[in-house]
Amino acid sequence: MQNFYKEIASINIYELFFKANKIREKYKANKVELCAIINAKSGLCSEDCIFCAQSSRYNTNVPLYSLIDKNKIIEKAKEAKKYGVKRFSIVISGKKPSKKELFKIGDCIETMAKIGIYVCASLGLLDYDEIVYLRDRGLHRLHCNIETSESFFPKICTTHNFSQKIKTLKEAKKAGLSVCSGGIFGIGESWQDRVEMAEILKEINVDSIPINYLTPIKGTPLENMKIIAPLEALRIIALFRLILKDKDIRVCGGRPLLKEFASWIFLAGANALMTGDYLTTKGISYSNDLAFIREHGLEVDGCGPLE
Repeated sequence: MQNFYKEIASINIYELFFKANKIREKYKANKVELCAIINAKSGLCSEDCIFCAQSSRYNTNVPLYSLIDKNKIIEKAKEAKKYGVKRFSIVISGKKPSKKELFKIGDCIETMAKIGIYVCASLGLLDYDEIVYLRDRGLHRLHCNIETSESFFPKICTTHNFSQKIKTLKEAKKAGLSVCSGGIFGIGESWQDRVEMAEILKEINVDSIPINYLTPIKGTPLENMKIIAPLEALRIIALFRLILKDKDIRVCGGRPLLKEFASWIFLAGANALMTGDYLTTKGISYSNDLAFIREHGLEVDGCGPLE
């Protein structure tokens, strides 16, 4: 493993892209899958993740609101579907939802599942019975980022631990759900951390890996962190494609930071995008992303019959 992460960090970028793109073409052809999210509950989080604007421990001026109305969530899901978005996720701040919130989310999922879009959720550290409840309401995929390697995790969060995240993912797999887990890059981690993270996700057999790049938020401990360089960001995509060959490598938060290099993400191995706004920062509009995909000679992998 040591030689591998050194190779990824130093190999000629064009050679690396050639390898990653060949694997993407083999497993994902010319299809790009889109997902979108709604920040259904914002701020007031008890956890201390040092990169997060929603922690109550930091003064970030993030919007603060409790779980939003079901009709608003459904409206946003329908809008996303019109633009070819295949998956729509309910995301809430906090360590996990209360029982009351869980039941409201379950009701919302039940309605969403009827509009013909894959329903996903990012709800923190859920137990098996909570996951089964949501599955039975129509949840298709559970998201829970492991964020980084196990050894680096204590440096970015102390209020919960890495093993709790792994447990949630394994419980979701046990319940028969698809799972989505990745992390955030540019937070001070090493290439070794990145490789170890990818190997863990491979072992769990996750289906989708979100790649997020740190957008430093004023008021958080990482507000002065240097933004990751575009070519390094692209190497990270290639790394995950090389290790998780047949999985969805999904470029999410921080994509605008790539600027003119954004068009290289598919060559680097990505086959999926989060479109629309992110949790607390602006993203890229549905229409712009559709045009972006077409300009690269690719097709949107939209909703067909739900599996």
